[in-house]
Amino acid sequence: MRIAGAASAFPKYYYPQAVLLAALREYWRGKIEHPRMLDQLHAHAGVDGRHLVLPLERYYDLKGFGEFNRVWIEAAQELGERAIRCAMARAELELSQIGALFFVSVTGVASPSIDARLINRMKLPLNLRRTPIFGLGCVAGAAGVARAADYVRAYPDQVAVLLSVELCSLTLQREDLSLANLVSSGLFGDGAAAVVVAGAKVKRPEGLRDGPEIIATRSVFYPDTEDVMGWDISEKGFRIVLSRDVPEVVREHLGPDVDALLCAHGFERGDVGSWVMHTGGPKVLEAVQDSLGLKNGEIKASWDCLRRVGNLSSASVLCVLEDVMVNRRPERGTLGVMAALGPGFCSEVVLLRW
Repeated sequence: MRIAGAASAFPKYYYPQAVLLAALREYWRGKIEHPRMLDQLHAHAGVDGRHLVLPLERYYDLKGFGEFNRVWIEAAQELGERAIRCAMARAELELSQIGALFFVSVTGVASPSIDARLINRMKLPLNLRRTPIFGLGCVAGAAGVARAADYVRAYPDQVAVLLSVELCSLTLQREDLSLANLVSSGLFGDGAAAVVVAGAKVKRPEGLRDGPEIIATRSVFYPDTEDVMGWDISEKGFRIVLSRDVPEVVREHLGPDVDALLCAHGFERGDVGSWVMHTGGPKVLEAVQDSLGLKNGEIKASWDCLRRVGNLSSASVLCVLEDVMVNRRPERGTLGVMAALGPGFCSEVVLLRW
């Protein structure tokens, strides 16, 4: 089974970090006890700019969780369709070949879910298997690839598609002056990504420049870490839970998690020549480097993605994957690792061979 295609899709509104900071500074004028702290948090976010699903001025018109969620439902369909169509085109596969659709998000809710709405919108096969997943947060990109791999392992003649849509700007709590929310205001952006996983018996065009083989996956849950990351959900919407302990949890656990998967398949860390890592933020990426002993720019693709578009929650690691497939493709036979961490707290690691 292989990753046959990957593609991202972004809203048309893009704002430099300085513009976003100025808007937040004005909105929170007189409310933040130490205003310069907001400037410092944005300056240290490692982000040049971010996409927003709405123009800046529209956010002030929306009142309550219901209105924000309705925007999410409409935009998720538009961005989701674009991402899936592009990923399938890159894989040189037809929409009629999709056997399963996994949808992940942690920034909105819908029933019928977005995957169901896309069947109608895109005229997808009526018998495809749908799996909407909510709550995994940042880890859901890697976890979704793993679940898609599980599916095509059972059905090797089929194609599974993973779609992630994260519209983080619709979750920002404007009355929340907690440090976690102020950090989030400078870090998270909006975007979508899709990945196509093709089973071993799916016929592909001769000479096609294919993506990496999925060798194995590993899921690890860390007990009693529910308070590290997630949402407090109320009538006002999604209030960020983001502990300052996140980098330390990453630093402590990621290396052993990766090593365990490698060891189970006869490899060690030095055999890995390609790293596709979630763009959690500067402190998280530094913790990733420390935990894995990476000191020579091995995760530059993740740093670059963070700088260009910010943290996209579950879509981030998929955008990094797209960049590596399109612009930084390793030599044939290179061993690779894709990994992300998120609420639970937990990790998901995918072992690849290019």
